Amino acid sequence: MFAAEVYQQRRSQLLAGAQPGLLLFIGNVDAPMNYLHNPYPFVQDSTFRYLFGLNDPGLAGVIDTRSGKATLFGDDVDVDDIVWTGPLPTLAERAARAGVSQTRPYAALEEVLREALLNGVAVHYLTPYRAETVLELARLLGRTADAVKRGASQPLARGIVALREIKGPEEVAEIERALEVTREMHIAAMKAARPGAVEYQAVGAMEGIMRSRDWQLAYPSIFSRRGEVLHNHRHDQVLQAGDLVVNDTGASADTGYASDITRTIPVGGKFSERQRALYETVLAMQLEAIAAMRPGVKYFDVHKLSARTMVARMLPLGFFKGTVEQVVESGAYAIAFPHGLGHQIGLDVHDMENLGENLVGYDEHQQRSELFGLGYLRMGKALKPGMVITVEPGIYFIPELIDAWRREGKFADLIDYDKFDEYRDFGGIRIEDNVLVTDSGSRVLGAPIPKTVAEVEAVMAA
Repeated sequence: MFAAEVYQQRRSQLLAGAQPGLLLFIGNVDAPMNYLHNPYPFVQDSTFRYLFGLNDPGLAGVIDTRSGKATLFGDDVDVDDIVWTGPLPTLAERAARAGVSQTRPYAALEEVLREALLNGVAVHYLTPYRAETVLELARLLGRTADAVKRGASQPLARGIVALREIKGPEEVAEIERALEVTREMHIAAMKAARPGAVEYQAVGAMEGIMRSRDWQLAYPSIFSRRGEVLHNHRHDQVLQAGDLVVNDTGASADTGYASDITRTIPVGGKFSERQRALYETVLAMQLEAIAAMRPGVKYFDVHKLSARTMVARMLPLGFFKGTVEQVVESGAYAIAFPHGLGHQIGLDVHDMENLGENLVGYDEHQQRSELFGLGYLRMGKALKPGMVITVEPGIYFIPELIDAWRREGKFADLIDYDKFDEYRDFGGIRIEDNVLVTDSGSRVLGAPIPKTVAEVEAVMAA
């Protein structure tokens, strides 16, 4: 946790623009794997953790906009609990760490909320994303599950996004701490990606580094020689010389802050000539995008810049026809780059997207595109100092997509399908870093993780 004053300041900032009433934040509870007392690793609701700091299940926070006071609801452990858990801090002690002076038993929360509603005091809460939270809100507020979902406060969500998307120096430091470990993990994977190894052996090497610090993955690792499958979570294939492996792996620090890094690895330690040409294209896409990032620039436009860089380099190789602008503006480029350039990152790897992807990534000045590929861009609005964004362009050869577009005759005047057919077995390439928007530009966070051809090959040769 940070100092108590950090959480007090965050709650005060939220109050400044909040609607009158009670602001209710339900923390997460344990999720059983197969019976009640065998839970999955606990992950706290990130907004609750942002405002109250605590990483324990069974808590709720209420902020009264009229008085400005916050109350933490939860329970102290009793002797029956202590047999299993050992002594734990009291609720009051935990609340004090978050700068909260008022605590009440969790059972009192229902009464407090019902009384507020009876007296015409509004109760504002965020859209729940877990079934347990939907049911708990329904119980506490005396509403149906459907009414709970409809009743979430959009003004509160907008206020949370405005706060959380601007990272303080203490948050940036935590993301960089997560990146220190992530760097070790990716270098270990490069060394483990040898011909004859099974994917899960490299994944195990990475996760061992993370688990040795008692941390968790920020998301399930993507480590696959079938990199054209964008979110391939299988790790059962044997690596073969000449394969390209996409390794998209990040860690969450013990404070909850996430990293999200992708590197592409040549099994056998050397990129082939055709792999190198496209790898350096993706690297140029990323570097030019990062160089263009600064306050006021729309990330929508940075994505399109990255696409133009790709097409400008792939046109001479024979993949596209026409002009760069024709290929990009038509959306034909998405046959090779079918996803968005990146998203916000912080306490969530896709930061705050549980509140609504459009709410986080778009605004009245930038609407989501309906074009295939560009429509998957999660972050399109103008950049602000303090935002942390992933920059993750890629090139992929997806046989099913190539075949479907060819059958439809889609963009036949702009795409050379025969050339794409020659690369059906190529796989994919993605390169990703986490980038802070500064007052005048941007900065890649963390110590450099090998990503040029020479750097990756040098690690693999060591």
